[in-house]
Amino acid sequence: MKLDCKPYEAKMKKSIDSYAYTLSTMRAGRASADVLSPIKFEYYGSPTPISQMAEIKATDARTLVIQPWDASTMKAIEKAILASDLGITPMNDGKVIRLTFPQLTEERRREMAKQIAKYGEDAKVAIRNVRRDANDATKEAKKKSEMTEDEVKASDKAVQDMTDRFIKEIDKMTEEKTKEIMEI
Repeated sequence: MKLDCKPYEAKMKKSIDSYAYTLSTMRAGRASADVLSPIKFEYYGSPTPISQMAEIKATDARTLVIQPWDASTMKAIEKAILASDLGITPMNDGKVIRLTFPQLTEERRREMAKQIAKYGEDAKVAIRNVRRDANDATKEAKKKSEMTEDEVKASDKAVQDMTDRFIKEIDKMTEEKTKEIMEI
């Protein structure tokens, strides 16, 4: 009996997906609606994502326009954007909210590159934790005499190969996002 790697692979895939989502919310000098996805505002007592209550369009490379479907939410959306760590002051003209993204400075690009590397390292740690769980499961199975020594080695190798594949994917994603951030 060899270890079933599918549940562990699914957990590793979730770590990759989470990392990809985190990267998508980091702005790279271009206006993208994704930067607003983590921001929520109070709407009738419950935290609501801006994207569920407004149309968000990029009018050019540096400007996002938020047009709420309910005009009464304008102030709440504006307040949520100000309270977020986006670092952009929204301009409200009564009909739409405009977000103008400034050109990233060299220093800010380097900071973001460090942040990306940190997020990448966190994702790798999550994947290694899944590997550890899988290896613990094989050791437990061997202890209960459900697996032979050869099956344990084969299972550990399969888990390690899977781990290496996902770590490479994280490295590639980190490299691509860093390159995107650093280009002017």
